[in-house]
Amino acid sequence: MDAFTAGLLQRIRTAQTDLTRARETGDDFLAEVEQAELDDLHRLAAEHGVQVGAVTA
Repeated sequence: MDAFTAGLLQRIRTAQTDLTRARETGDDFLAEVEQAELDDLHRLAAEHGVQVGAVTA
């Protein structure tokens, strides 16, 4: 796995963790921000042929 792929997958894991935490604490604004970040990261992965699948933290 190259550095770009590894870094992207790590950013996805982090965004997923942050999104879960925001939802659990009821922070709707932060949840929206994290969801947008996650959507952007998934788009970036698709554009570069990175298979995301079920990335877990």
